Amino acid sequence: MVAYRRDEIISATDLARNVSATLSSIVNNVKEKVAISKNNKLEAVLIDIEEYERLKNAYELMEHIEIAKIVEERRKTPKEQYLDGDEVLKSLGLSLDD
Repeated sequence: MVAYRRDEIISATDLARNVSATLSSIVNNVKEKVAISKNNKLEAVLIDIEEYERLKNAYELMEHIEIAKIVEERRKTPKEQYLDGDEVLKSLGLSLDD
């Protein structure tokens, strides 16, 4: 879990009153992040756009790596264990003609 310093947490009400100053503190790298609370519960985090894009790209790369691992594991399946698509559909009471 990410830790937040006291000066990195702002209420939604205070954020609404101080949007420009809060945004400037992020854009100008005064603060790395600002956690927004509502009813004493953290609800969202405001971060720099470049940091968001790095996180998004890293997440997508991790997804691709996970998919590649699954594909590699499935390639190890012996052909005798392959399932016939038509048989699977038939067992489910389905067909491609429906």
